[in-house]
Amino acid sequence: MPAIRPERSIILLLLALLIVVVAVGSTYWLYAVQQRVNIWVQHTLRVENQLSTLLLHVQEAESSQRGFMLTREDSFLGPYDSFRRQWRGELAALRAEILDNPPQAQAVEALENLLDDRLFLMRTGIERRRRDEAIAPDDFHAGMVTMAKIRAQVAAMRAREALLLKRRTANDNHLGMLVSVGMAVSAVLVTLLGALALRTAHRRVAEATENQLALSDANKRLIAEGQERESAEAQLRQMQKMESIGQLTGGIAHDFNNMLAIVIGSLDIARRRLTRDIDPRIARGIDNAAEGAQRAAQLTARLLAFSRQQPLDPQPTDVNKLVGGMSELLRRTIGESIRVETVLAGGLWRASIDAGQLESAIINLCVNSRDAMPTGGRLTIETANAHLDDAYVAAHGDVEAGQYVMVSVTDSGTGMPSEVVERAFDPFFTTKGVGKGTGLGLSQVFGFIKQSRGHVKIYSEPGQGTIIKIYLPRHYGPDVAIGSVTVMPTELPRARAEEIILVVEDEERVRHMSVDSLRELGYIIVQASDGEQALEMLTIQPRIDMLFTDIVMPGINGRVLADRARESHPGLKILYTTGYTRNAIVHNGMLDPGVSFLAKPFTLDQLAVKVRQVLDAVEN
Repeated sequence: MPAIRPERSIILLLLALLIVVVAVGSTYWLYAVQQRVNIWVQHTLRVENQLSTLLLHVQEAESSQRGFMLTREDSFLGPYDSFRRQWRGELAALRAEILDNPPQAQAVEALENLLDDRLFLMRTGIERRRRDEAIAPDDFHAGMVTMAKIRAQVAAMRAREALLLKRRTANDNHLGMLVSVGMAVSAVLVTLLGALALRTAHRRVAEATENQLALSDANKRLIAEGQERESAEAQLRQMQKMESIGQLTGGIAHDFNNMLAIVIGSLDIARRRLTRDIDPRIARGIDNAAEGAQRAAQLTARLLAFSRQQPLDPQPTDVNKLVGGMSELLRRTIGESIRVETVLAGGLWRASIDAGQLESAIINLCVNSRDAMPTGGRLTIETANAHLDDAYVAAHGDVEAGQYVMVSVTDSGTGMPSEVVERAFDPFFTTKGVGKGTGLGLSQVFGFIKQSRGHVKIYSEPGQGTIIKIYLPRHYGPDVAIGSVTVMPTELPRARAEEIILVVEDEERVRHMSVDSLRELGYIIVQASDGEQALEMLTIQPRIDMLFTDIVMPGINGRVLADRARESHPGLKILYTTGYTRNAIVHNGMLDPGVSFLAKPFTLDQLAVKVRQVLDAVEN
């Protein structure tokens, strides 16, 4: 037994050496097979390239001849002359590549004859054209037929070359597979021989490595899950905050705006009915009350804007024209201590946006910049076309990739630290002193832009100023743009002839205020307290020019009432009003197409202009 062990060791050693030699030989053989495959691939690529080049040159020569035939300009004949001089040399190079392939060599001879025929037809046509001889249509047909044969011949040669390559590659791959199998078997045998000595140690190392990897993977999963949970909780808190604000705003907006409608409308009528000999203190008191009511209405509107529940009417808008038309307004708002500059991009796309709300958003941004420059500075408003790509969307979220119209407001003010930037859009957050701001300006901008399917971004550093960029969705459609919001006329539009308006409002005082305002404008008024009574009035009074209805009413709401009214009065004009609505005429934050809407509270001027617009509108 002791004498057998060294012999067995030598046998095992020789066997291992033999396996290594086989493996090395197999590796060399596999390398040679791969090199042979690469040589044939390169050969096929060269042949296909030469065929493509030859076909390209003959096509260029044909285009050159056609250009001469049309214009008789010799300058077109450059590619033709070049092909006439070089094509035989190119064909000779192709023939040298395929000497070992008789079918391909015969195909080259056929291709040479076709090329010679095509060149003859080109030369004949050029000579006839130079002699001003008439060219028969059959001559052109012959050239087209010859050219089709050339293309077919080239395609056939390419196909044969590709098939030949496929066969050679398949054979070499088969040999390579056999070699690979042999190498795999050799590797297995060598591994088994080595495993006899290292099995225990390898098992222990493998177990330790596996345990370490499993622990590392588990730790990574826990960290990732923690981060995802933290992000989800933050998003959930933000959504709950927005939902709470939206519910609170929606709950109070309807009743609050109805009360403000009574106050603002009544004060407006009272102001207009004052005589010149009235005590000035009474007029001042009415003006102060109206100003306070307007500020309360603006506060409600800002809350609706932040909670993304204001009804928007997006139209194709020329943002350059809108910004340019705000120059005088901005100078009055910002003051003389701040230099205002505008940089308007050429070729700016149209934006699909509510122009009035955009103008209000830009003013809010400019006022915020003004407050950041108490000692004066420079304010720049810039427009540009922008594209937000997938990488930007992945980094920021809550924005869709695509093309946008960008408006940036840049100031040279005090700037903001990062913790302030993170909270800048939160409602009621402000760094100003008590009584200096409500903290709703930027939040209104944020809500409006998000509801419009846009994006807003702040760049700021303490002492370096601030840049706020808003990205407005690009309008795709007819190039018709609204440049700015509607300007109030100097005189109130009034009734023409005997125009009858049906006013439907469930709030009695609001209804009386609307009726008084419309009668003040000269309209004949029929009124109803709900939808059912309004339908009865339409039956009693068949001639109604316009229905002016609240949307949120018990029983039949304003939208259902309008639809039923138009069944019996197809041409009836409709004007909706409400202090807050979610789904009746507003979907996804946008007014339904063709809907006329007047938000509560409204002034007599706004009512007069809107009613006149609806009555004068032409039905599509």
